[in-house]
Amino acid sequence: MGSLAAGNGAAGHASNGGGVADHALALEINGAGAGAGNGHKTGVVERAAPVLQANGGGEIKKKVSPMDKYWVAADDGEMEAATADGGEDGRRPLLFRNFKVKGILLHPYRFLSLIRLVAIIMFFVWRVRHPHADGMWLWWISMVGDLWFGVTWLLNQVAKLSPVKRVPDLALLKQQFDLPDGNSNLPVIDVFINTVDPINEPMIYTMNSILSILAVDYPVDKHACYFSDDGGSIIHFDGLLETAKFAALWVPFCRKHSIEPRAPESYFSVKARPYTGNAPEDFADDHTHISREYDEFKERLDALFTVIPKRGYNHADSKEGAKATWMADGTQWPGTWIEPAENHKKGQHDGIVQVMLKHPGHEPELGLPASTNNPLDFSAVDARLPMLVYISREKRPGCDHQKKAGAMNVQLRISALLTNAPFIINFDCDHYVNNSKAFRAGICFMLDRREGDNTAFVQFPQRFDDVDPTDRYCNHNRVFFDATLLGLNGIQGPSFVGTGCMFRRFALYGTDPPRWRSDDVKIVDSSKKFGRSLSFMSSIPPSANQEHSIMSPPALEESVMADLADVMTCSYEDGTEWGKEVGWVYNIATEDVVTGFRLHRNGWRSMYCRMEPDAFAGTAPINLTERLYQILRWSGGSLEMFFSPYCPLLAGGRLHPMQRIAYANMTAYPVSSIFLLFYLLFPVIWIFRGQFYIQKPFPTYVLYLVIVIVMTELIGVIEIKWAGLTLLDWIRNEQFYIVGATAVYPTAVLHMVLKLFGFKGVSFKLTAKQVASSTSDKFAELYAVQWAPLLIPTMVVIAVNVCAIGASIGKAIVGGWSLMQMADAGLGLLFNAWILVLIYPFALGMIGRWSKKPYVLFIMFIIAFIVIAMLDIAIQAMRSGFVRFHFKSSGGASFPTSWGL
Repeated sequence: MGSLAAGNGAAGHASNGGGVADHALALEINGAGAGAGNGHKTGVVERAAPVLQANGGGEIKKKVSPMDKYWVAADDGEMEAATADGGEDGRRPLLFRNFKVKGILLHPYRFLSLIRLVAIIMFFVWRVRHPHADGMWLWWISMVGDLWFGVTWLLNQVAKLSPVKRVPDLALLKQQFDLPDGNSNLPVIDVFINTVDPINEPMIYTMNSILSILAVDYPVDKHACYFSDDGGSIIHFDGLLETAKFAALWVPFCRKHSIEPRAPESYFSVKARPYTGNAPEDFADDHTHISREYDEFKERLDALFTVIPKRGYNHADSKEGAKATWMADGTQWPGTWIEPAENHKKGQHDGIVQVMLKHPGHEPELGLPASTNNPLDFSAVDARLPMLVYISREKRPGCDHQKKAGAMNVQLRISALLTNAPFIINFDCDHYVNNSKAFRAGICFMLDRREGDNTAFVQFPQRFDDVDPTDRYCNHNRVFFDATLLGLNGIQGPSFVGTGCMFRRFALYGTDPPRWRSDDVKIVDSSKKFGRSLSFMSSIPPSANQEHSIMSPPALEESVMADLADVMTCSYEDGTEWGKEVGWVYNIATEDVVTGFRLHRNGWRSMYCRMEPDAFAGTAPINLTERLYQILRWSGGSLEMFFSPYCPLLAGGRLHPMQRIAYANMTAYPVSSIFLLFYLLFPVIWIFRGQFYIQKPFPTYVLYLVIVIVMTELIGVIEIKWAGLTLLDWIRNEQFYIVGATAVYPTAVLHMVLKLFGFKGVSFKLTAKQVASSTSDKFAELYAVQWAPLLIPTMVVIAVNVCAIGASIGKAIVGGWSLMQMADAGLGLLFNAWILVLIYPFALGMIGRWSKKPYVLFIMFIIAFIVIAMLDIAIQAMRSGFVRFHFKSSGGASFPTSWGL
């Protein structure tokens, strides 16, 4: 039978996934047709007619996006005051606008939430006054479960009652900070990108990410890219060299023709786009040449896997025999060798820092004109490239290197010694810059005079290419990104979600925000907190200057190289606050959420920025098993956070009360699986005992459930409207919440129980990145069945509910039930059918390639119902000696079992 759990669906859980179209941005973004995707098309794109003027001149008719339709400006007074003072008092301008949901949606949304809360309270009061059931132990379990679901729903809902959307003003930023001579006063940004394995994390995605960063629309001398190769692979090193060479063509091409997006794999996947550059007469020829160069670039990347091993076998001066791995310049590779050897294997190698592209000068350097050997005319284009640095930290046996968080903390120290930018953006290796103005958008929030100084980070939503059109496994997580995070945006800000985030460097050092500290910043006991490097400690005070706009890396002299080597040794962090109060947090699987929480706990706030086109995009696991492993790592890490010193309930007074509630819900939600599994497996009692009630009188119980469920769905419909979601987004969120609650969350709870009792816990498998597939079988991974123990619980839930439906049909035929019993059974069957609908994506994943024809699954279910019903009839016949077929409530026909048994 149903319960309050059924009424909650996904609403009681902090799910993950989202996007908004900010029409104010349209004035600055050149081009209306930038799409995203993967899979390179080698042919020449059809040349489209230029749109109005090349740089967006002329009047543009703005089309209101569904994501903007129900939002209204909330800061008109502030904007009028800012316009009136005209900046005469020396204050910084207002660089973003605040929007709130229109009252026509917000008021009903809040009212229905209140009504549902009242209904839940009345439901509990009624149940306490009527403690009647066929099994009181089940009644108590259901009471505790319903109480848990009611509380978690409330925690989830209150965080979304005052959503706020903030839109960066890119035009004003350009007006205030870009100079007429082509230079800019924008602050410096360091960009971090991390990878480990060129096989599991396909290098083509990683290098596309780097190319998009190098080509971003931000002053070329104001940002640097730090590439962390945590596996110490020469494949990545040589791949980065090839990428730097190709960037010399790709980046000027993007600037000349205003290319969007600036990751070539994504750009070439779209057949036609509106042209928005300044040289339409050159575009077709330039495009053809660059497309051919990109194909050759990809071939060179693929060839590295065969070319590099041959260097070792053919090198005449090799003292290590065939084991040594050699660089192209004839020296031994200091990192991991292809054939591992002592001090040259994963987990054991020296640290490496190599500047692949030096910091450019501050004056534009025009490219070369077209010639016989070079058909590309870049004579009117700035051909400079940003600084690019390769990093592979030292690894030693017996040291806990702290995975991604440890690698990013090394990047934080290395970059502090070289460029020391006040702002940092981090990327996963499979994400790229989809909107070239994304960096400028983030800076708008950091430099705004209202809350900019107190903003620790700006989080952008995660968007994904190559997800199947129906988003079967809820990879986009729209409810989380387009509803939950907008709700948090109206409190203390969104949580950090791992990638696509701009940080304030000074905040990562564990400092307090201006509202909580004195103007005179002093570093006390810095060696115990930050480590022994004097050079690093001296870089900390300057990093607080957010208007730092000049990047002057030191010459890589011996002393500088010694400092760089020191800060990336395994022993550097011993006895310090790194991984605790400084940098990214260690020893928790969800280091991203915990790091964001620590910043909020210290009093900082965060901002959420949605753009159109989307700021960043990447790849997502479209295979069911890989997706479940990903959710297991998130849910297990969430529980680790709840039972750690970073528990939201233990935070001090600087954490906003509503933010505390939101974090509590985001960390404790896997516990819901205990009660959900109870409800989802409850139909097993029907199979063996027939009708069984966990609450009487049953009709009143059902009435309360219907009210609660209807309220949930009405609230969901309104949320869909103001968040700009689709009905499919909402359905997928509810479906995959149930899938996660049955397949993954129980394992996460087990993991936490084991850790609390001093055991190791469950090992979390890193999610394998999606491998590029041919266009003929683009979603091959979607239909692959990969067996894993995680699949068993959900398979049991499906089997129990299918058997319950079949057994109920059998009992209804021969049981001689009254009309009331038939009605009660019908409600039970409705609950069973609803559960199967929610687990439908999982069931599709389990039938592999048959899922290309979803009707096959329905046929399988119907056959299963019939077989089980017949089996139930046969069992009843063997028990009673005859079968009574029930045609109507008053009679039937009896037949001896010997006729057909």
